Amino acid sequence: MAQRINNVVLVHGAFADGSGWEAVANLLKKDGYRVSVAQPPETSYADDQKCTKAAIEAMGGPVVLVGHSYGGSIITEAGNHPNVAALVYIAAFALDEGESCASIEQALPQASKAFMPDSNGNWWIDQAHFVADFAADIPKEKAEFMAISQVPISTDAFTHKVKNPAWKHKPTWYMVATEDRSINPDQERMMAKRANAKTVEVKASHVAYMAHPEKTVKLIEEAATSAPAA
Repeated sequence: MAQRINNVVLVHGAFADGSGWEAVANLLKKDGYRVSVAQPPETSYADDQKCTKAAIEAMGGPVVLVGHSYGGSIITEAGNHPNVAALVYIAAFALDEGESCASIEQALPQASKAFMPDSNGNWWIDQAHFVADFAADIPKEKAEFMAISQVPISTDAFTHKVKNPAWKHKPTWYMVATEDRSINPDQERMMAKRANAKTVEVKASHVAYMAHPEKTVKLIEEAATSAPAA
């Protein structure tokens, strides 16, 4: 049996920050894992890579790298770090070479029409639609606070084309959110299948990790206990 990987790095996605991982982080810590919540700024793909790789290196050993949404795009490249032993995608962009988050969304559009650009090269979710389109199944007050505290994603980050997908040579897990309005669930299934990921489906909105922290932790811990240490 594979030795358990004790380090987990959690990477948030677009429009959110690391605080959404709190329930998942607490459950992992309770089970004896060492957890780091990366805080990529979403200002550019390069900035987000730099931040995530710093979190990986700070762990000082083999890591399970977990990404939600746009965080999937981040871990697809950052996962090439030699310390990364396994990848876990939570309703996330497991991009192939030459793909961007934007190209996946255009190929099979998501249900939401609330993504709005501003004049500064950033994208936001219209606050009036945030709860329904992003976080419909968590407490309304929490979702409404996420709407007003959302982190805009730069056009650079959203349109960056991945060059070297780590899932092609590292063991991969994937959680499909079947009620997702921010990434089309059929695109999630396609990306999971293509990555040869061990896949679970959860009846959840886009923020499946917040709505179902126990199921999310179960998938992460499966990766941690069955992937060979890097």
